[in-house]
Amino acid sequence: MPTFEEIAAFVNEKPVATAVIALLSLVGLALAFLLLRIAWKAFSWLFAKYVAPRPVEDVLTVVAASIATGVSAQGMWRFSGDVLGLDGPLRLLLFAFIEVAIITSAVRARRNMRENYSAGIDGIAVWALTCLTAVLSSMDARSLPEAVFRLAAPLVAAWLWERGMAIERHRIRGTGRINWRLTPERLLVRLGLAEVSDRTASEVDAHRRLTRVALAAKKAKALREAGAPERKLRAALAKLDKAMDQAVEHTGLAVDPARQEALLAQIAALYNTTALIDADPRVPWEHDAEQHPVPARPALPPALAELVDDEDEDVEVLDTTPQVVSTAERAALMRAARVYWDRQIAKGIVPRTVDIAQEIGISLATAREYRALWKLEPQAHALIEALYQQHGIVDTGAFPALGADGRVLAKH
Repeated sequence: MPTFEEIAAFVNEKPVATAVIALLSLVGLALAFLLLRIAWKAFSWLFAKYVAPRPVEDVLTVVAASIATGVSAQGMWRFSGDVLGLDGPLRLLLFAFIEVAIITSAVRARRNMRENYSAGIDGIAVWALTCLTAVLSSMDARSLPEAVFRLAAPLVAAWLWERGMAIERHRIRGTGRINWRLTPERLLVRLGLAEVSDRTASEVDAHRRLTRVALAAKKAKALREAGAPERKLRAALAKLDKAMDQAVEHTGLAVDPARQEALLAQIAALYNTTALIDADPRVPWEHDAEQHPVPARPALPPALAELVDDEDEDVEVLDTTPQVVSTAERAALMRAARVYWDRQIAKGIVPRTVDIAQEIGISLATAREYRALWKLEPQAHALIEALYQQHGIVDTGAFPALGADGRVLAKH
């Protein structure tokens, strides 16, 4: 590095060259500043569009997978030079063709996931190419640890990609992950070291002891019925007696009614296993029309059938002569009829024509006219429809209403 005196001497001897160098340095600094600013803006845009909206775990997954892919590519660089003999630009162009194929398949698999909800053949290609590059990279290793490392790096990258795809699959399809049949919990349950339910240790022990008693009783009964030798029968009875003693001692069988009922239930089930052969379970949705006729509608109660048979004309009306009233009186009678109608509908009763006529004191024809208009309203129509669906009653203006419990309601 030149000293300060040498620089001062160069400036004094060549001032023009010094000015040109200084100018070029300023231009270079300005260009470097512009390039840095453009790079920062591009980085900020890429970060805001692709990194910021993603969760932290997705970003870390991409970073870790990129590092692992770089390790794999470094192994392929050595493999292409040492094994394939590639050098120079040809080596630079061809060493990472498998890694490029892995990235391409991963991108296609993600697109298939978004469009077809499945990674498809490209997802399988990612794993196949990853295993291929892992094996090729490890073949040029100089030691066993290096070979293991080069095998692990691509597989780590593929595993991180698979986990990212699983999260996206769950987000798109809204489905949970699969339930593995082979898990530590299932193995512990199969080995008898864990329980499926949340029973306590004492409950589990009591159940097993009662089961031993029931099984011993079944075996002794079977031997006795089969006419087994006396020696075998005595051995079975001794085993039953021992199981019973342990159950009484450890489960409180002698004083616990619940345990006694449980033991009797197990014995009853074991003694009657042959009855399962003759069982005739029916499918719930299979109906036998001859043995189980299903009526279209339930039969009407006698009181309701009697009331339905009544006709409007058979009921005595207070005033059967045509009414001649003024407009104001007619409006007042109509308002009174409407108040009575709304009150009865609120109670769940659809008033008959004769009910309206007797309550308000109007003619039967006028009451029928009001009723024909008001029964089309939603609440009244719902009550009428319920009567028809449940009891087959067609609205003629002469039927009573039913309560929620199915009983016949009074007229008023």
